[in-house]
Amino acid sequence: MFFIVFAEAAGLLSGLLSRTGIQGYEDIMGNFLCLPAFVFPIAWTALYVLMGIGAARIWLASSQNRITALLFFLLQMVVHFFWSPIFFCLQAFGWALLWLSLLWLLIALMILSYRKVDRLAAWLQFPYLMWVTFCGHLNYIAWVLN
Repeated sequence: MFFIVFAEAAGLLSGLLSRTGIQGYEDIMGNFLCLPAFVFPIAWTALYVLMGIGAARIWLASSQNRITALLFFLLQMVVHFFWSPIFFCLQAFGWALLWLSLLWLLIALMILSYRKVDRLAAWLQFPYLMWVTFCGHLNYIAWVLN
């Protein structure tokens, strides 16, 4: 439960810090492939649960590789935390895209490190990677449009 609460709390705090910028999401994106804003908290909540379950499975594993895997989990959570303020509050769309690229790389490395410890934990992270890929597409569009 700890890892789920940790992931959800980090996401909630990042969202709260970015709430004024998030309210202008439709203005940033225009009408170009713009998902309704209510979709994002639903998707992120589910993804944070999967992240937490994956991290808990790694924590409970008896592998020597679990510490490295958990370090990737923590590192990507830190990078993930700062993307929303960069994108929504600062509206630094180019910088946010670079930051999101770093996040994507860290998620991929986390998945690879999880795979050495617990294959199910690794598979649970693929929806997260795919969602961040989609967010990268939206981030790119915001950069081009603005």
